[in-house]
Amino acid sequence: MAKIGINIATGSLQKEEMIIGIDLGTTNSLVAVIHPEDRKAVALREHDSSSLVPSVIHFGSAGSIVVGDSAKEFLIKDPANTIFSVKRLMGKSYKDIQENAPLFTYSILDDDTDSLVKVRVGDRFYSPIELSALILKELKTRAEHILKTPVSRAVITVPAYFNDTQRQATRDAGKLAGLDVLRIINEPTAASLAYGIGLQKDEEKLIAVYDLGGGTFDISVLRISQGIFEVLSTHGDTLLGGDDIDRLIMHHWMKEHKIAADKVQADPELAQALRLKAEAAKKHLSKKDVFIDHVGNYQLQITVSEFNKLIEPLVERTVSGCRAALTDAGIAASAVDEVIMVGGSTRIPLVKQRVSSFFGRKVHDELNPDEVVALGAAIQADVLAGNNKDLLLLDITPLSLGVETMGGLMDVLIPRNSKVPNRASRQYTTQRDGQSGMKIAVFQGERDLVKDNRKLAAFDLTGIPAMPAGLPKVEISFTINADGILSVKATELRSGVSQQIDVQPQYGLTDAEVEAMLLASIQHAKEDIAARAIVEARTEAEQLIEATGRFIEKNREHLEQQEIDATRAAIQELESVLTSNDKDLIHTKTEALNDLSRPYAERLMDKAIGQAMRGKKI
Repeated sequence: MAKIGINIATGSLQKEEMIIGIDLGTTNSLVAVIHPEDRKAVALREHDSSSLVPSVIHFGSAGSIVVGDSAKEFLIKDPANTIFSVKRLMGKSYKDIQENAPLFTYSILDDDTDSLVKVRVGDRFYSPIELSALILKELKTRAEHILKTPVSRAVITVPAYFNDTQRQATRDAGKLAGLDVLRIINEPTAASLAYGIGLQKDEEKLIAVYDLGGGTFDISVLRISQGIFEVLSTHGDTLLGGDDIDRLIMHHWMKEHKIAADKVQADPELAQALRLKAEAAKKHLSKKDVFIDHVGNYQLQITVSEFNKLIEPLVERTVSGCRAALTDAGIAASAVDEVIMVGGSTRIPLVKQRVSSFFGRKVHDELNPDEVVALGAAIQADVLAGNNKDLLLLDITPLSLGVETMGGLMDVLIPRNSKVPNRASRQYTTQRDGQSGMKIAVFQGERDLVKDNRKLAAFDLTGIPAMPAGLPKVEISFTINADGILSVKATELRSGVSQQIDVQPQYGLTDAEVEAMLLASIQHAKEDIAARAIVEARTEAEQLIEATGRFIEKNREHLEQQEIDATRAAIQELESVLTSNDKDLIHTKTEALNDLSRPYAERLMDKAIGQAMRGKKI
């Protein structure tokens, strides 16, 4: 049995084991460590191969799963079973991503709810957490193979704009991959650390981190003060990156050779060949003046001046993002002390020139822009291991703190290893019409079901005004003060009704008990995630059954008897599988009921809108 050696006072770990830094990216992911001899951060690679692992997963017909370069080739050959850009789905509902849903070539369920998205592959349903865990598991295996030692601890980076749900989803993915995620840190913070900025306790600086990757653009403005990184503002475009530059070159050649768009769409091999040549041209033109090659009978050529003219509007969009981020932060470009370039697309000379010109200073591009975030994560990991005393390590929470939600699930508000003091809040709602009270149960621990965690306190929020289910907004806030005392407050925002309680989270727990709880969470990660998935599937199904039943009763006269009978039969089928432990079967029957009810629900909605708008001019 592996031991987790952790110093509760400082959060530092025993030094025997190497802790890895992971950049879990939209397009590519990679691992970095601190080299044991020269103590410098280094990205892991096998021999002369790339350090980058494409964030792509392919599900084979015989149940085989491949990740990385070997999965990438299936993007064209088997798009329905090849998952990419899963990071964009983390912590999101279908409503959050529906505008961009056509960009995904695989099946994302449209369940018309606010529940987290699910991806369908054959007859299996996967959450973004499970899919991200497959990428992380590949990175873990790769690291163990290169380092020739078991790896179970990691620091993982996320975009600065990720919310609590997305950060917790990343933690859960790590746990499912068999990793103890010591800290989730912001990508711009990691990039700063990689350049040694923020390592000195007395350092005071304003930093801009410009990140142009394969699929996304982010600009973050940070203030560093006494080892603490504060994000002042972030701006960006989740659909702007190197892939878009490749497309511009492709379209340039298609226009030049009069290749129709539908011809390319009908010929995946031609599309892929053109895209790959466009990517090669982009890289070539970062160092040379002209690119010449061919695809079949098409002679392909582009000069650096043509390339710059093509991409100039796109580069200007990123500069506009920089301008907006500075406005939000309330500072001038001249006040920025350092500008750091992150992401492979920042190798393009025009990008460097425009960013340097905008900020009026030379940019940091000395490190490999693909690796800089992972390198910073490795430096943070080294701090947590207690090897780097120069960077300030704040007091931390040794175990996660959260509340019980429907089905006995643990919803974490303050994850373990969060700095103290701290505050977090989240909104919840009622499950039944007219519900006047809500029980708030507070737990500490790392397991997905509250029965496996430690109960700290419970209290009732009463006096909630009678409203339909889902209408009340109850905000639960956790505040930990410098002495480690946790204050829990629940407030119904519409009426102002509130209740509060104070607890001491770590009271009575020894280091050994904390260690045992951490170890259990890793050992039971797979069954915990599976149990959570079943509870969530049942809860979603029960809510759909109730909502559909109410809808039929209310709109009976507008529905055909055939529709009512078919819906009731689908409800019975769904009810019959609710007690099973097969989440995929529950999801399949839930989707069937959704598909059945959606057409007449939309028909009645259109009719209601038509009546409301009758006689009105728009």
